[in-house]
Amino acid sequence: MDAVAATRPDPAGAEPDPAGIVRFDRTERLVHWTTAVLVLVLLATGAAMYAGPISTLVGRRELVKTVHVLAGLALPVPLLVGILMPRRGGGLRADARRINRFDAEDRRWLRPRRAARPGKFNAGQKLNASFLVAAGVVLLGTGVMMRWPGLWSVDLRTGATFVHDWFAIGVALSVTGHIVLALRDPIAFAGMRRGVVPARWARRTHPQWYEEVTGHPADRLAPNPQRETGVRR
Repeated sequence: MDAVAATRPDPAGAEPDPAGIVRFDRTERLVHWTTAVLVLVLLATGAAMYAGPISTLVGRRELVKTVHVLAGLALPVPLLVGILMPRRGGGLRADARRINRFDAEDRRWLRPRRAARPGKFNAGQKLNASFLVAAGVVLLGTGVMMRWPGLWSVDLRTGATFVHDWFAIGVALSVTGHIVLALRDPIAFAGMRRGVVPARWARRTHPQWYEEVTGHPADRLAPNPQRETGVRR
């Protein structure tokens, strides 16, 4: 799918402004939503096992534990498959490179009183995504230690349980904030559901990305979009 989904003609003869811009392709959306379902299953089953009132209400601890382990082992699969797809994973790989790059505009975005011109992802989105990926690796490693304790020393098992619990709490808070901010920005949320966002929104909140995709200059220096988009994907 072309990055510029459609164009709106300008009657004055000026360069046309795109009506819609592709933000996420089908592979990226599939990876996101599959991973999101697995994360929610992990949070729900984790709470059912370790939060007393929820555990009592749900019961069937062994079944819940099995679902939790299977979801945890499956968690990295969508991302790895998406990245390794030779052709259809190109957009996902490009976004991973963007998230791993922290530039002067990202540092400016973190200063509320300074106007910033973010690219496709602002600094908050990059930090949130990086934390969730790193936390997923830690939780997978410590979860393996907890699931097969006979392979590890007592000290390692004890440390793994402590680290697993605290990282799980961090992920729960991060995911909650992610969902709240996504619901507060329906255009960004629709971009992850349908893949396309209005050019006006892109120009206002992600001007560098708008210029990169369209080749048109953003009309004005965008205000710091920290209040508009927050931490997303």
